[in-house]
Amino acid sequence: MADFLTGIAFFMIIEGLVYALAPSILKRMAEMLPQIPESQLRVSGLVAVALGVVMVWFIRGG
Repeated sequence: MADFLTGIAFFMIIEGLVYALAPSILKRMAEMLPQIPESQLRVSGLVAVALGVVMVWFIRGG
């Protein structure tokens, strides 16, 4: 459970940094989001999940 909460904390840190350091870029990305096809968003999300799982696996000594 501690690892899960640490992961959530890191996620919040990274999200906070994006909002704090590059709010204009974040706004532009949010404006472009409706123009991107759902299938492309879905594939991008699945790729991000897969990369995250692989990274955790390697970090933990897979």
